[in-house]
Parts: sequence; structure tokens; C-alpha cells
Amino acid sequence: MRTRYGRRTFTVFILWTLLAGACLAVELAYPGLLPLASGVSVFRFGVVAFGALALGRLLSLTITRVLVLREKPVVEGRMIGRVLGLVTWIAVVLIGAWALGRLSSFGTVFSLFGGMVIGWSLQAPVSGFVAWIMVSLKRPFRPGDRIQFPKLELTGDVQDVGAMYTTLDQVGGSIGSEEAVGRTILVPNAMLFDEVVINYTVGQARPYMLDEVVVRITYDSNWDTAEKILISAAREITGDIIAETGVQPYIRSDLYDYGVYLQLRYQTHVNGRAEIAYRIQKHIFEEIQRDPTVDIAIPFIYSYRAGRDMKEPGAPVEGRALQEVQDVDLESIHMQPVRADAQDLEQLVKSIAVHGLLEPVIVQKNPRQGLGAPYEILTGNLRVEACRRLGWKTIPAIVRPWRGDTTAVPHPDAPDGEKQEG
Repeated sequence: MRTRYGRRTFTVFILWTLLAGACLAVELAYPGLLPLASGVSVFRFGVVAFGALALGRLLSLTITRVLVLREKPVVEGRMIGRVLGLVTWIAVVLIGAWALGRLSSFGTVFSLFGGMVIGWSLQAPVSGFVAWIMVSLKRPFRPGDRIQFPKLELTGDVQDVGAMYTTLDQVGGSIGSEEAVGRTILVPNAMLFDEVVINYTVGQARPYMLDEVVVRITYDSNWDTAEKILISAAREITGDIIAETGVQPYIRSDLYDYGVYLQLRYQTHVNGRAEIAYRIQKHIFEEIQRDPTVDIAIPFIYSYRAGRDMKEPGAPVEGRALQEVQDVDLESIHMQPVRADAQDLEQLVKSIAVHGLLEPVIVQKNPRQGLGAPYEILTGNLRVEACRRLGWKTIPAIVRPWRGDTTAVPHPDAPDGEKQEG
């Protein structure tokens, strides 16, 4: 209650009460002084009018106090107080019309106006006004909440709910992150009848949501160590949120061609989601760099360390020099028929046509007779086939020496780059 809104409401309540009391004192001292057309005096009318205004403020203070005791935000009391203020002033106007003896004329004018309002009710302004009253009374969202309009692809923090517009501080839009950007968006209240609204922070006392950070590790990484790194990072960065919510971070996983997706899931503060995710990712990155048993999986290369040193997938990190990339005649490469989804192959063809070949294939020299080609493919079958369909004559390749009489096959942990990264 010790807010600027509460102090201002209380001050106005005292003002109306004092004015009502002053009118009552004059009426008691000089009954019937300055009579109006209805027969009541000006001061008796003042007692009723100022008393009604004071009663409206008292109700607003009482409702706000009840909401605070229920651990609701003070802004909810302000929203209801605005509706009460409107009702109070309408009552004062009606009382004034009665005191002046013009209630019947006022009723006629009001009926005409009411007919116009009924005809106008299908228009956006009245629909917005009705929506404002409904939002103020039901409070599906309040100032301070983060809401999303999926159909509009709009997310924002509610700054104010007015009679015609809901004012948002846009989240994202100019940046690729869920952070407020300081751009004000006015959403017509009339749209609220047709829009689905997602409230990220229904309870402002606990404005948290589930988020995740995904890390790709290779198949030969130490899974337990990787999981400990991720959980430790989340606990260190979100310790205060864990203490508040009682929800511990946890891991979920998924397998894919180049390794394992480890999905770190944790509770995050809605308004600080981007910063918290950044800090967790940085912590994980630093810990993985320190631990040689965990490696990051990278498409086409298999892993960060293998790509850095141009290792064969699964080979030890130490002791292999960087190998030179050279152009190899496509007709000189021997490989088995490609078995792949036609749509995937077509997408790879289009990607290479636009972006070029981002990673060289790996071949080895083949001294065996009868194959008609001096090279045998190790990794890159789909890329070779895609380049042939594009009409290429040569392809960038890393050439490795012959390693025996058995037919070389790709390492099981390093599947071919079926997907071309743009």
C-alpha cells in the first residue's frame, strides 16, 4: 500500500471526505440553504456527491489492500480503481441531473445516446472500451506481465492497460533474443476479443519459465562428465532461482548423425532469459575446453578437436599433421551406389549450388587393379553424388594414403555429411 498510487488515492479520499463533511456541517447549520429545482439544497447535494466520490476511493483502497494481502500486484488494484472511478462519476452526474430537476430530460438524452452507442457497439472503440473493462475486472494480464500474441508474432512487456489500447514494451523484433528493446507497441483492445494471448508471468511473484541450452557432444565423449558440466553450470548461474522455485535443472537427450544432443533444462527468469542462457553457455564452453574427455560434435568434420587437427574420426587427438586439400577428378573416385532419400539429396544439390562445397570430402589412394579409379571414398558419398549432378569435373578432397587391402569404409562415428550447412 505504500506506493505512489496508494498515497494519491488516499489523499483524494481525504479531500472528498473533507468536502462532504464541510457540506454536511453547513446543511446542519443552515437547513435548506440555496435550494435547487428538486427542492434539495446545494449543500445536501454536495454531501451526496462528495460522499459518493469518497466512497469510490474507499472501495478502491479496500480492494487494493485485499489484493496485496493475497500477494497480488498493486497494479491490479489500480486497474479496478479506474473502473470504480468511472462508475462513481456517472453516479454523480445522475445525482446532479436529479438535483437540478433535469433527470427526465437527461434520461431522454441518455436514451438517444444509448441508441447511438448500441449502433456503435460493433465498432472498434466501443469494443476496445468493453475489452478494457473486462481485462481490468478479470485481469488475464497486468502491467509488468510478459505476454505474446502468436497470430501477430508479437511479444512484449505490458506497460499499461488503457481504455482503448494496451501498451507494450516490445520483446525481440529488432534483435534475435527475448529481451525488451524499448520500442513501444500500442495494441487496440478491440483485438483482444479475436486474439490468443499467452501470459508468461501469470503470477508476478514467481515470473519463471522453463528454458533449455542444447550442447552437441561426440559419441566418444564421456557422457557422465558432460552431464555434470551442464548441471553444474545451471546450478551455479541459477542458484537463486532454484532456491525460489525449488526446481532443479535436469538433462534430456537425443541422438543424431554426428553425436548426442544434451538438452539442459532449467528454470529461468522471464525477463532475464537471454542473459542467463548466455552465462550458462559460456560456463559450459569454458569447462569443456578444460576437459579432454568431452568433445563438441560438428557436422562434416565429426568434432571440434578432429576438425582442428584434421584427424580421422575417433583417432587420438595428438600426433597428426594438417593435410592439404586438393582438387580430385570426380571420375577418378570409386564408391558404392548412393542410398539416400531423394528429397535430402535434392536439398543438398541446391545448397551446394548456392553456397558451394563447405567441407572437402576424404578419399584414399587405391592401388588395386580393376576398379578403374585411383581413389576410394572414405567420407562424402552424398557430396560426391551431388557435385556429379551439378556437372562438376573436380571436387575438393583430402587424399590419404592406402592403408591395406580391405575395402575402406567410413568410421561409424563419422557419417557422411548428408546436410549442407549454409
